[in-house]
Amino acid sequence: MSGFFTSSIGRKYAMALSAFFLMFFLIMHVALNAVSLFSEDAFNQASHFMGTNPLIQFLMQPILMIGVVFHFVMGFILEAKNRSARVVSYAKNNGAANSTWMSRNMIYSGLFILIFLVIHFLDFWIPEINTKYIVGDMSGLHEGSFRYYHELQLKFIPIWRVALYCIGFVFLALHLLHGFDSAFQSLGANNKYTKGLKGFGKAYAILIPLVFIIIALFHHFNH
Repeated sequence: MSGFFTSSIGRKYAMALSAFFLMFFLIMHVALNAVSLFSEDAFNQASHFMGTNPLIQFLMQPILMIGVVFHFVMGFILEAKNRSARVVSYAKNNGAANSTWMSRNMIYSGLFILIFLVIHFLDFWIPEINTKYIVGDMSGLHEGSFRYYHELQLKFIPIWRVALYCIGFVFLALHLLHGFDSAFQSLGANNKYTKGLKGFGKAYAILIPLVFIIIALFHHFNH
């Protein structure tokens, strides 16, 4: 198993699989948050279920954390390997002519997304953990009503935070536009379905971040 992760092909496979895992999580995450656009009560109920279900809290959430850390660490390792290889290849040809700007700068979009994730955790995850496990309040209530919708709206009152989130989602879109295609290539998906997969990847990379931006703007202007 250690040889798998130290080989070039093994690292690319691991990176691709972790990317698909996180992409699947993004679908669930955006779906839950999109509920807040239509129903405060439904969002509160769904959030309370996700936040108190033992399977989600003690199995899926740790797996997600490990997946996030693994993806970023593996990404930095691959970037370091690629950069060392480019020193030679760029001396022989024009590397910029053979690759897109996004493919050459995935590390920078990844770094911004990592910073964005840290801020996101500080905004939502850490206060939630503090409320449930340090304060000891598992009820999800605030002044007699579920607090989730109220807390979500409070976070998006400051315009600077809304702007930061929107910029973060734009970088996420750029990262996904190349990452989706790259993940399939790493797994050897080059067949009659490739064109359709690329189309789906572009739609995914644009729509998921766009819905997140709409959610942020909605709660800023409707608090």
